[in-house]
Amino acid sequence: MSTTEAKHLKFPALAPFVKHNAVLLIAFTAALVSAFLVPPDTQYAGYFDVKTLCCLFGTLAVVCALKNISFFSIIAARIIHLTGSSRWAALTLIYITFIGSMLIANDMALITFLPLGYHVFSASERKWETATVFILQNIAANLGGMLTPFGNPQNLYLYSRFAIPTGEFMRIMAPPFVVSVILVSLCCLLIPRHSLRVSVREDKNRLPRLRTAAYLLLFSLTILMVFRVIKPLIALSAVVLGLMLLDRRALKQVDYGLLLTFVFFFIFAGNMGRLAPVREFFRALLDKNTLLTAVTSCQLISNVPTAILLSGFTANYPSLLTGVNIGGAGTLIASLASLITFREFTGRYKNSAGGYLLRFSAFNFGFLAILTYFCLCIGR
Repeated sequence: MSTTEAKHLKFPALAPFVKHNAVLLIAFTAALVSAFLVPPDTQYAGYFDVKTLCCLFGTLAVVCALKNISFFSIIAARIIHLTGSSRWAALTLIYITFIGSMLIANDMALITFLPLGYHVFSASERKWETATVFILQNIAANLGGMLTPFGNPQNLYLYSRFAIPTGEFMRIMAPPFVVSVILVSLCCLLIPRHSLRVSVREDKNRLPRLRTAAYLLLFSLTILMVFRVIKPLIALSAVVLGLMLLDRRALKQVDYGLLLTFVFFFIFAGNMGRLAPVREFFRALLDKNTLLTAVTSCQLISNVPTAILLSGFTANYPSLLTGVNIGGAGTLIASLASLITFREFTGRYKNSAGGYLLRFSAFNFGFLAILTYFCLCIGR
């Protein structure tokens, strides 16, 4: 056997693996490079947001179980029956994502509602219409989550770091939130109005009541983790035990690559925060304009690392808080939630990454420009 033939036999799936896990490999590379700059030590243990990882795993597992009983496709059919057109269906899905991001955090809202968006619009066989809905759901998750302390990961951090009163927090974020709702609603007018049909098998028109109730109960436990009502270990144990009894396949279907992506980004963010040149660079910029510095930084290193990096060098938390929230719009890496949407779309539509990124950038940078201008005008 020749060397060339041996290579083809040994690595037949390497290219597809790299393509499907590009975000994971980028996150791993970033974490590895940062580890050379900041060698591993005891402080690494403090990098990881265990609660976020527990919520992410629990939600992924329960969503897989709900998919296995056709929960999303049946709900999609009912939404279409109520809305009657693609435009109203899109508006409904996007508002659901807005509300979900306020209650269960932006990442969880996307993980939960993107599959629903796919089931509603994939039947039309209009790929780029589905892409537009995905992108608007992504924007709704990132910007909808800005209103509550638990809506975005960076909000939880800053809410605790500066001991911001809940009422003040919501007053700070209310103006850009209202503008975001208006902009997203207007963008829904870009969705052509036409009838939609979703194919649901006749034998699956009814949800199994006991399993559905059990899965929704397990899902509620992940929500209670966000509210700190239940400790992560207790809720996660209940989810794993429940699915071991009801649907072990769901535990195998969890996207463990996504979990590892979060782990690697936590390492990268933590290490960047410990580099003196990075800290000095941002201190100089913050003296000029906190909002613009935060927005720009988000485009380069994401909003969660930006919140961690900049919080130690400014007392202007209203501008910082606003900046790291509206800064979630823009580039693909500005928010980790955007990576979830990217993977969800490209996983379902192969060879569509380039077209998706162009459309994603047009919408996101448009939102970013308008919101940044608005926030500067109101004195942030």
